[in-house]
Amino acid sequence: MFTAAIHLPGAIDPERIDALADTLAALVAGVAAGVVGDAVIAAEHPDDPEVATMAESTGAALVARGPSPWVAAAGLARRPWMLCLEAGDVPAEGWIRVLDRFGATVQAEAVGRLRRPHAALFERIAGRRESLTGTRQVRAGDLVRVQALRAGLPLKARLPVRPLRGSLLRS
Repeated sequence: MFTAAIHLPGAIDPERIDALADTLAALVAGVAAGVVGDAVIAAEHPDDPEVATMAESTGAALVARGPSPWVAAAGLARRPWMLCLEAGDVPAEGWIRVLDRFGATVQAEAVGRLRRPHAALFERIAGRRESLTGTRQVRAGDLVRVQALRAGLPLKARLPVRPLRGSLLRS
């Protein structure tokens, strides 16, 4: 099972709240399938009442994002693996099977990476380079061991990146 970590960057406005709601709603199927066990929202402004209400109503934990949203979320994660998402990321069809297969077959020291075609060009280029050289950074769309994140970023050693067949769409 995975913990879903959702990063909510920047100032809170209705569009960001809608994006967060879309991401949380998309994860419901994963919860029903037994792939997603819990969720953590790493927000820049966790004291915002709308964000707090959204977290409370969905059962998600809420944490201040700190220097790294992924490390902050890992502190509250209850599962050994974490799916890193940005608010507005919506997993494409077949994502449950991709996560289930990854969790069953991956080595502990690997990072799984879902495609994010909507990401900025430099992020996509860096992601492809990291597929060859390994990574020390975690990006949205990554599946990573919580234990590695709790050790801090950047990761102490380059972890191999395993590109996955699934992708994330934008709401």
